Amino acid sequence: GSHDSFSYWVDEKSPVGPDQATAIKRLARISLVRKIMKKWSVTQNLTFKEQLEGGIRYFDLRVSSKPGEIGQEIYFIHGLFGIKVWDGLKEINTFLEQHPKEVVFLDFNHFYAMDDGHHHFLINRIRSAFESRLCSVECVEYVTLQYMWEKKHQVLIFYHHPLHQEYPFLWPGNKMPAPWANTTNVHKLLQFLETTLEERSRYGTFHVSQAILTPRVKTIARHLIRGLKNTLVHRNLPMILNWVKEQKPGVMGVNIITSDFVELVDFAATVIALNDLLLEEDESGS
Repeated sequence: GSHDSFSYWVDEKSPVGPDQATAIKRLARISLVRKIMKKWSVTQNLTFKEQLEGGIRYFDLRVSSKPGEIGQEIYFIHGLFGIKVWDGLKEINTFLEQHPKEVVFLDFNHFYAMDDGHHHFLINRIRSAFESRLCSVECVEYVTLQYMWEKKHQVLIFYHHPLHQEYPFLWPGNKMPAPWANTTNVHKLLQFLETTLEERSRYGTFHVSQAILTPRVKTIARHLIRGLKNTLVHRNLPMILNWVKEQKPGVMGVNIITSDFVELVDFAATVIALNDLLLEEDESGS
């Protein structure tokens, strides 16, 4: 999985999003401030298509309306606005058309400046983009690849808002817990990932291990120009990747792992290779 999957295209010319504090919105009237914000808002370099081609199958999505804009259009957001959600969904659907056995998880987990009208607009966009590819809510343990192929489903949508109850193809957010370490310290992050795996629900939900470091205000102040990638990610990714290599998948093991800048190391290949351990277990069991 990728963290803030859409952030390869945040627009420094756009207004600052409603996910930011008032003080930052004021400062961001200065174009240099928006340039710096972009350095800290971008967590991915690859487009959806490139991420899919690289093996990413779980997408972490934050969305917002543009306050003051006429209509109900919804955009991706992380500090600054990104592309229209509709454009991203179409890009993902094109990939799925070309690869009918691939399955993706789209996790809509943060909503800003959205009333029920905006939500219904977005949900209808999701339905229009994927139609019969959408997998309705089911017992998690039933949803195997075999099940998805037989039903010709390719998309699971997680929607962290009460309106999920009105649509059978929206999985509730509590089926996709993603505990967040909120630290700049890689040792604390790895300890947190270990602890939350131990606390993982044995049945009934998926589970996201967010292998990401989060800058604090003072981190940004000290390294303004360097940005997230050069300050936190480059230096710590090798240690994070080593932790990934030591994991085991399956019940009480890792399920979905997300990272920033997924192309900087062989992150996707390393996570995918963990599945080989499940195959070895199957073979030894049989």
